[in-house]
Amino acid sequence: MQRAKKKTKAKPKTKPKAKATVKVKAKARAKAAKAVKAKPAVSAKGARKARGGGNRTEPNPDAPPPKPRPAVVATGQPASELIDQRIVDVAGWRGETLARMRTLIREADPAVIEEWKWDVPVWSHDGIVCTGEVYQNVVKLTFAHGAAVADPAHLFNSSLQGNTRRAIDIHEGESVDGAAFKELFTAAAVRNSAAKSS
Repeated sequence: MQRAKKKTKAKPKTKPKAKATVKVKAKARAKAAKAVKAKPAVSAKGARKARGGGNRTEPNPDAPPPKPRPAVVATGQPASELIDQRIVDVAGWRGETLARMRTLIREADPAVIEEWKWDVPVWSHDGIVCTGEVYQNVVKLTFAHGAAVADPAHLFNSSLQGNTRRAIDIHEGESVDGAAFKELFTAAAVRNSAAKSS
């Protein structure tokens, strides 16, 4: 009697992996494309930062203009008019004192140039001679190179410790000797001219 032959199960045929590989690559490409779309575009500002120029900013045409400083507000207006206005604005003894010292300056040096810098009156002759600052309790005339100018009448009574500037502080009720001040201003103007020509 013959033995029955055992049926052997046929091994399943393996499918080629080529198609699966193609699908995996296609998914990877699709994922990469999504990532590129999701990544925000680099702005011009960001590009400058990457190049080391991140401190600069692009002007915004829609932004309101910056508020000008007091000295800039006066642009285009003659300095003499601004000084006139300062005298009117401070008024009282301070306005009278500033107006008197201005008159003495003009008498001492008819060629003096009136300027407006740092929001204060400035009188120049071959450079700054002095400024006229008005404070609550004092009118101060600061000579830019006062330390290099002889002061026989001892008008300088402030900023005496420095090596360059000297100042005259005038308080309410005080009056500066007009003739001595004019000599002092003239000497300061001469000093500027000499320094400029040397």
